[in-house]
Amino acid sequence: MAGIGGPDAAAFAQKSADALGDDVLQRTIRTRQDGRQERQRQAVAELPDWEAWKDAVSAIRAHTIEHLDLYLEQFADNVERRGGHVFFARDGTEARDYIAQVASKLDARLIVKAKSMLSEEIGLNDALSATGAEVVETDLGEFIIQLAHETPFHILGPASHKTLDEIRELFEALSGRQLEGGPVELAAFAREYLREKFLIADMGVSGCNFGVASEGSVVVVSNEGNARLTTSLPGTHVALMGLDRLVPDLESLGPMLTVLPRSANGVRSTAYVSIITGPRRPQDQDGPQDLHVVIIDNGRSRILGGPYREILKCIRCGACLDNCPVYRNIGGHAYGPVYSGPIGAVLTPLLKGLADHAHLPFASSLCYVCNDVCSARIPLADYLADLRADVVAGGLDNRIWRAGFRGFAEATRRPLVWESGLRMAGLGLRFWERDGVVRGGPSLLGRWTESRDLPGLAKHSFHERWRKGMTSVPGEGD
Repeated sequence: MAGIGGPDAAAFAQKSADALGDDVLQRTIRTRQDGRQERQRQAVAELPDWEAWKDAVSAIRAHTIEHLDLYLEQFADNVERRGGHVFFARDGTEARDYIAQVASKLDARLIVKAKSMLSEEIGLNDALSATGAEVVETDLGEFIIQLAHETPFHILGPASHKTLDEIRELFEALSGRQLEGGPVELAAFAREYLREKFLIADMGVSGCNFGVASEGSVVVVSNEGNARLTTSLPGTHVALMGLDRLVPDLESLGPMLTVLPRSANGVRSTAYVSIITGPRRPQDQDGPQDLHVVIIDNGRSRILGGPYREILKCIRCGACLDNCPVYRNIGGHAYGPVYSGPIGAVLTPLLKGLADHAHLPFASSLCYVCNDVCSARIPLADYLADLRADVVAGGLDNRIWRAGFRGFAEATRRPLVWESGLRMAGLGLRFWERDGVVRGGPSLLGRWTESRDLPGLAKHSFHERWRKGMTSVPGEGD
């Protein structure tokens, strides 16, 4: 990690250091990660064949990605057959421009949004605000971070780093009055404030958890009623969908809706599953008169044709974040503006380019817990290791570090050089050795031992013992 330079790597290091030095944030992250892990364990234990369910999700997603061209065409045809509009956007710019045009034609003054990481990925809010519209996030977590002018801290819990007092301060600044009580009272204020927005909004924007190709349906999964209100009350609904978010049919949707809530929030099912199939029909009592589905590539087709294609199987459950020891310490903001944790450390370099994000694959201990908990059997830890190799192969690592590792490799090939180096290292390390553990030291040694234990070198190496026939050394045990 320290061998990767550049402004993004420097920002990562600084944000990581800030998070590690924030005791309140550290307690908040650990408490909430522990809670999620326990709920996930309990929910998973209810299904004796949990691993089989994950296999089913993996197989369905792999099949869909393998035949993505056919399912995309089928999905788009069915959306249009049901009366909706489909727009394929090659990148964020095309997606933003199209959605902004829809808003401008409506002369939309107020746009309400349900949570969408894809809208964060393409920077949609600024583009919509540029049309003169007020843009309001209605997911409680997104609403909080919008008020705080921050980016999501977690794929599922955008404001999971915020304390109750911090949220109260944001709501008091918005309302202009003092707010008493705890979470229930603060949520009631948010509900009261947002309800008026729903009733007068000109346009609603949502994400899409899954698109059902056989039906042309957009599936939105949520634990808050805001998503359903966003997609049904305004006259126009715009749904954003990454081109990888498809399942073949309604039957294939079953395993997704079984695994996703358990892996995500540790619950049997989410509170709301909305399956939106076309705009309002004459016999319908509610729903938008106009439905636009914007299918966004933004680098996904490039991934589809490469060695990391299985990353597109991700169902955004967030389990890898909730179990990652690195995320547990540095939180979500260090990774960048959108995706964090192991999924972000892989996905961001693939979507935005390895050159500017070469540090992210090194933000991992490679403990492989992300592989174990992934709902779609994505080999995240393997991909992180492979991306590290790509960094080196592309010459994106630090030249000094590269020279150092080459010197290390050469030394290991020469026994005399290696043994001499060990003796010198042992003598040098003794200046900072206390009770058999090295503490402090210059430059990288000091940075390493600041947060890790480094045992002192043994007085006699294995080779020395072997040559002298030593089975034990006085004072060192057997």
